[in-house]
Amino acid sequence: MIAFENVDPYNDVARFRALLDAVYTPIMAIDTHGRIKVFNKRMAQVLDLDAQMVITIPATDVIENREILDLLKQESIYPDNKITLKENRYIPFSKDIFIEGKYVGRVLVLRDVSEIEQLIRESEYTRRLNRELEAIIASSFDGLSVTDGQANILKVNQGFERIMGVTAEQVVGRNMVDLVREGVFLKSATLAALEKRERVTIALTAKSGNEALVTSNPIFDDKGNIVLVVTNVRDKTEFNMLERKLERVESLQEMYKTELQQLKLQNSRSLVMTSSKMKELINMVIRIAKVDSTVLLQGESGVGKELIAEIIHTNSRYKEGPFVRVNCGAIPENLLESELFGYESGAFTGASKTGKAGLFELAQGGIIFLDEIGELPMKLQVKLLRVLQDRSVLRVGGTSPIKIDCRVIAGTNRDLEEMIENKEFRLDLFYRLNVVPVIVPPLREHREDIPALMNHFINIFNQKYGMEKRIDTGVYNALIEYNWPGNIRELENLMERLVVTCIHDIITVHDLPANIRAGSGLSGEDKPLSTMREALENTERELLIDAFARYSSSYQIARVLGIDQSTVIRKANRYGIKH
Repeated sequence: MIAFENVDPYNDVARFRALLDAVYTPIMAIDTHGRIKVFNKRMAQVLDLDAQMVITIPATDVIENREILDLLKQESIYPDNKITLKENRYIPFSKDIFIEGKYVGRVLVLRDVSEIEQLIRESEYTRRLNRELEAIIASSFDGLSVTDGQANILKVNQGFERIMGVTAEQVVGRNMVDLVREGVFLKSATLAALEKRERVTIALTAKSGNEALVTSNPIFDDKGNIVLVVTNVRDKTEFNMLERKLERVESLQEMYKTELQQLKLQNSRSLVMTSSKMKELINMVIRIAKVDSTVLLQGESGVGKELIAEIIHTNSRYKEGPFVRVNCGAIPENLLESELFGYESGAFTGASKTGKAGLFELAQGGIIFLDEIGELPMKLQVKLLRVLQDRSVLRVGGTSPIKIDCRVIAGTNRDLEEMIENKEFRLDLFYRLNVVPVIVPPLREHREDIPALMNHFINIFNQKYGMEKRIDTGVYNALIEYNWPGNIRELENLMERLVVTCIHDIITVHDLPANIRAGSGLSGEDKPLSTMREALENTERELLIDAFARYSSSYQIARVLGIDQSTVIRKANRYGIKH
């Protein structure tokens, strides 16, 4: 658009305006006072204004778009920015207009580049898609070939060359009919697919001697004409290899089952189980024991993470080496570094003159189990990360790293990912430890194992204390219903307590602690009624157990309880209380 002040360069104003309105590009112009002199229909559509009404009105009075007003303030003949109006993108040009050397106004032209950009994007997408398709075809391990609707070969990949024993130079551009006639291919699934107009699969022997399975798929256009045939070639030799691998895996599985049975005999404490969930867990643990990857055992307190670590040790290549367990939460923080990594002579006050090997060094050729890894202080997390990366330790006060060859297993009952969010545990250390995560389920998720565990522990403690206690059916039912916040450790401790404290040969629901009876859903009516004598004996027994826990001398207990020392000894023997 061109705007002039007191000058009309066109004789036919109507024809000039019709010419500008016919242009799809938005055009407007202002005079030296900022009044709109030219405003074509396209500009009016873009700015939602009436082209006739705005003529001679100052642009600032009718145009709300700040970008347009800014463009009208000064020349912009080399624009480097785009503006967006009604979802279309424009390149703006504004230029001063001079007539006979006199400044008379400014013209603004908006060049719509939305369609151009869309075409560019589509062109780039097409090029990228072609590159990706080429890469997919080239990288496929299977053989791939593409022919047109007349069976002329357009493309083959390296897999096709390898399996079929030909080169791309020999076949690309040739017709499949000629190649079959010449004996390059014994037969062609492509020709069969063109004839039958459907997918065809055949088996053939290639020039290379490979047994191949060939599948050809015809591609149709909108009119039903075959425009392409895509053929997939798979080497049946590899199928045979996979079958052999599968047979080896099945053999290994049988071997693992045999080893599992042996482990049950050797270490029944670790493998008392009947549930499918625990059997699957143990099967997996024995499998991962064969490799050297770092394992992270996760599970609530008391679920048996240490026993799982021992199973890994027993079934690993480190089984002849030591199994070193470290409770990261039990060792004082100021001693933990020297315990883990060792120290040199004179490293700190009180250090041994000969220095000391750390637990990592003691685990050489074996496994180190870092239990409660979530309790490890942040500064030691950095040093542990370095040990895992470098496979070497640096003693406190030392200067020369010591190479280590041991497998690392970590255990935790804490949510390490939550600790990472709270900046309490390092993300990089978590990734180093969590190579093979193993979740050990709580006892409440495999309740069917509870009766077997109860019998197992009862037998152990009967033998330990020389007793013959048995369990009433009601106790089994009650303990199956209980939620076991302390898991297997809590069950083991309860069984020992019942064997030691129960005065009868048969342990009944009445002998269970009150919290377990309540947690098992037993009401007052469910409790069997004791005789007066049984109630007195239970009270007497529990009182003595508490007293022996508090005092180290039977004389002290007698004085506190107000009875003779000989009575204390006699009753302790009667109730099976160790003293």
